[in-house]
Parts: sequence; C-alpha cells; structure tokens
Amino acid sequence: MEEMYGIKYSKPEVVLMQETGIGVAEAAARTCYDSFENSENEAIKYIENHMPDDSTCREINDIEDSSLLDDLAWTYFHHSILEHANLSFLIRGTSRGVLQEHARHRIQAISVRSTRYTMSSIINAFTASQTSNGKDFFIDKVLSFDMFVTKDEEYNKIEIGSIYDKLKYQSAKVENFDDIAVAKSSLPFLQEFKGNSEALFSALEAGKKKRNVGDAFKHIIGDNVKVDMVVTFNLRSLKNYLTLRDSGAAFFQIRWLAQEMMRKTPSKYLDLIIKRK
Repeated sequence: MEEMYGIKYSKPEVVLMQETGIGVAEAAARTCYDSFENSENEAIKYIENHMPDDSTCREINDIEDSSLLDDLAWTYFHHSILEHANLSFLIRGTSRGVLQEHARHRIQAISVRSTRYTMSSIINAFTASQTSNGKDFFIDKVLSFDMFVTKDEEYNKIEIGSIYDKLKYQSAKVENFDDIAVAKSSLPFLQEFKGNSEALFSALEAGKKKRNVGDAFKHIIGDNVKVDMVVTFNLRSLKNYLTLRDSGAAFFQIRWLAQEMMRKTPSKYLDLIIKRK
C-alpha cells in the first residue's frame, strides 16, 4: 500500500506465466547472418547442418545468454530480432485508469476482466438494497468487495455512494429495471425475500447470473475500479513499454505496474532491453 496525493492505494500483483526464451531470437539473428557456427551455444551451432529435433529445440529454448543478441541490442540496435521472444504476465489489482494507458501500447495481446460479465454482484447489492436498508446496505456490501485500488475507506464510501446514486437515478428512469438487472429465473426472489436485503442478496448471488449485465450499467464505475488482465509482449515491445512506463513522467499507477513487471522478468530478457547500473 502506498499513499499518493493524500489517498492510499494498493499496488498490483504480477506473475510471469509464460516465457519463450531468447534462443529462438538468436536463431533468427544467425539466420540473417548465416553464422550459426559462431554461436557459443551448441544447440545453435547444431542448426548449421541440421534441422533441429525436439530435444534440440528444448535446448534452444533453455538458452540463458547470447553474445550476438547482446551486440545486436546494445551495439547495433538491431531490435527486430527481439520480437521472437515473448513473455505473458498475469496482472491482478491494477486500475481501469491503467488499462486506458496500457491500450496505447499497440503491439501486445491483452485480455481483460470484462465489466459486461462481472458486475452482477454490484447490481445484486443495489437490487437487494431496495427492499430494505437502502444506501447504507449497498455501501457496506460493496465496500466488502474490495473492488477499488484506493484503500481509504471513507473515500471509497463516497465512491460507492456515487455508484448508488447513479443506479437510483437510472432505476427511476426505466420501468423494467428489475428485468435488466436480474436473471429471469431469479425474479421470484424479489417477492420471496422482500424486506430482507441480506437474504435477497444471498439468493441473487446463488442464482443464475444475468448475462451481459454490464451492458446497461458500465457507466456506474470509474477509473479506480480494479481490473485483472493477461498481457503478452514480444521483447521489443516490452522494451518500449518499460522504458516509457518506468519513468517519473508516467502515471504513477502504471509506473508501479511496470516496475512490478520488471521485477518478475528474468535477467536474460532484461539484459537485452534495459540498461541497468
């Protein structure tokens, strides 16, 4: 947890899920120069006169160092060969604000927790709050979801109260609010548990989820809502990302994320993309 501008924030968690190694990048570079015999790695030398078998490919993927890649990266700045190495990260607990920044990096594969499919608990809490207890129930329930990167409870109560007010406004504007908020099979719960917000919430949570519920309600959440995502960068794109985002000029939340991604990236990759003291 860290405080910025008077507000406490949680930091994201990162796991490196997959790495392809740097061996294929060296093989690609030596294909350009037809210089397999000059490699310090026996598996690369083998390619000079043979098509690699499965065992050799595994050895290539396990290569930890390549003098050619180091020369190309730092002496000749021939970075296109770095595109043959890929890393995939699981990221949890960054913000929607960071997601907007992330989308500016074009060359990446990114899959993000969908608000279309994952907002049902918030909507269930609001629906349940309307049978009794109202706004106080909604605020207390949503506060327990730990859905914000902001960790100041009083601030988060203000945020949740704003979400409630927007839903309350919307519910007064449409005649079929319950139909768009609750799965058809769960509608009988509204009468069965009328007057008991906690019981109604539990029933709605246990029942069938409303498909695409976020379509009608995406407007209620802001930039400090947590998101989870899996991102895959090739090494050249990761170089660009870390160079720009591990910078004092970067948005502080994406800087935290870049720093954590860097900590989880093995040295054999960082040595090719980051000048470290």
